[in-house]
Amino acid sequence: MDELDRKILRLLAEDGRMTVKNIAQRVALTSPAVSERIRRMESSGVIAGYTVVLGGEPDKNAIDALISISVSPSDRERFLNMAETQDGVQQCFHVTGSHSFIVKVHCSGIAALEHLINRFQKLGQTSSQIILSTPVDRHSTI
Repeated sequence: MDELDRKILRLLAEDGRMTVKNIAQRVALTSPAVSERIRRMESSGVIAGYTVVLGGEPDKNAIDALISISVSPSDRERFLNMAETQDGVQQCFHVTGSHSFIVKVHCSGIAALEHLINRFQKLGQTSSQIILSTPVDRHSTI
């Protein structure tokens, strides 16, 4: 990956719907050259996919939280299955430190968060933090 690839990635990160023609003009390449670079980055996994970030009216009762959990090695697969299939789980991080995992969740309200915490507590000790705001939110690190 060279500097031109990084420029293309930055442009796509800013606007995933930017046309190849527009990207080509901004990086001083031909459209076929940009298309080939994008195709190569997709094939190699540098570009893993494209997504839509929804905006709109936030649910006033919704809660985002981080749940840290200590899971014994014998319960690891059970926990991962639960995290993968549980509604509200957005991300699961395997971490170092006093806990095994940190799970980012989005719940419809405090009762749903409590229910989720109770489910996780069946597999290990938890610690929870409610997210008040997100002063920095970077979706890519290019």
